[in-house]
Amino acid sequence: MKILIVDDSSTMRRIIANTLKQVGQETIVEAGDGVEGLAKLSANPDVQLILSDWNMPNMNGLDFLVKVRESNKTLPVIMVTTEAEKQNVVTAIKAGANNYIVKPFTPEVLQEKIGSFLK
Repeated sequence: MKILIVDDSSTMRRIIANTLKQVGQETIVEAGDGVEGLAKLSANPDVQLILSDWNMPNMNGLDFLVKVRESNKTLPVIMVTTEAEKQNVVTAIKAGANNYIVKPFTPEVLQEKIGSFLK
């Protein structure tokens, strides 16, 4: 399974990528913001799951999610963010997020949230 990680923090991308590798996911594409995420998604049409931060420069995660949903209604997108307010979770789900992970998280939480999408 090819997974796209979109986060402006290279450290967070590395943490998520390492956690994914621990659960057997080796095919990972990374992007530093929503604009780069859309470009990477376009260049990698075989991406099967997106893990996206909310707060990023150039294009935030919510705008990125809306853009992804304009062209792809079924690609699973999980928001991984510090935005823990209930209203933000509701906003993301209404915009098309399939799930939501609040930072900081444990590898177990990440594995549990992505488990249903792994093949």
